[in-house]
Amino acid sequence: MVRVPLSPQERQRGERFGALLREARGERSMVDVAAAAGVSAETLRKIETGRAPTPAFFTVAALAHALDLSLDVLAAACAEEADHGGEALSA
Repeated sequence: MVRVPLSPQERQRGERFGALLREARGERSMVDVAAAAGVSAETLRKIETGRAPTPAFFTVAALAHALDLSLDVLAAACAEEADHGGEALSA
């Protein structure tokens, strides 16, 4: 199966998503958050840096739970940034 390359917008959305996770992680270590979510620290690192711009749903859900984030809030934040041409959120 050949994977279709991501569009620039999809890559940017992945980078925004990673930035949101980094911000939510705050002072917690990447290893602690990854362990709480049941994913590897390398997986979290790739997501946070945008190198894995389309993580699996259950990975996103586990990270949201570990960071005490609502999936609705994450989705809205990514959609809102896309609607504003990638401008940073002021929340």
